[in-house]
Amino acid sequence: MERPSSTFAQALLFVLLLALFPACLYMVFAVVPTEQKMGVVQRIFYFHVPSAFMAFAGVGACAVFSAFYLWTRDLRYDVVAHAAAELGVVFCTIVLVTGPIWARPVWGVWWTGEVRLTSTLVLWLIYVGYLALRENAENREQAARWGAVVGIVGALDVPIIYKSVEWWRGLHPKVLKMSGGGGLEPSMEKALLLCSLTFLLLFIYLLMQRCQLGRLQIEIESLAHAARRPAASPAAPPSRGARA
Repeated sequence: MERPSSTFAQALLFVLLLALFPACLYMVFAVVPTEQKMGVVQRIFYFHVPSAFMAFAGVGACAVFSAFYLWTRDLRYDVVAHAAAELGVVFCTIVLVTGPIWARPVWGVWWTGEVRLTSTLVLWLIYVGYLALRENAENREQAARWGAVVGIVGALDVPIIYKSVEWWRGLHPKVLKMSGGGGLEPSMEKALLLCSLTFLLLFIYLLMQRCQLGRLQIEIESLAHAARRPAASPAAPPSRGARA
């Protein structure tokens, strides 16, 4: 059963998201100026970049809680790791969809073979494989063990993605630096920060919801397992001949 504090936090996050998403759309489409070189398509940036941040957050959380699970064998940590991996896949999918939409009019191609794009696709494939591996495990404990190993190893791809534009040449811009040093106008910085905050709160809200479902699933499985366990048969009364 969920604690009242958790339910209140989820309700508060939901209300905040209802207010923040329209504010994001207003900032992106009504306040932020159109970028001179890239034009209107550059507005995808305000959803593409926060989605990448949340994909990294999902993968990072999956790795951390997978390590906790391997250390403690507590399935509650596995529930969080599994939920974070699912969200990581969702946000990474958004990155892989919005990226080519942005790239086509700017670079002239849907996809290039540069390291950042390829390593992002590899990350997506790793965690799709993570989810498929869990589905094909024989039981929850096996799924948790296998998933924990893949979740930790797969996270090693994140620093490669992040630093790829510095280590290898490519069409992607350098890592963004805020506070006036990243080449963004003040209104663009504010819009990016607002969208990033909104996506972070969305990530937390969805993670809480998914973890709640995961814990309920464990409780249901425990009750079903207890129901299948054969009841102990009552001891037979001693026969009269045994008393003699």
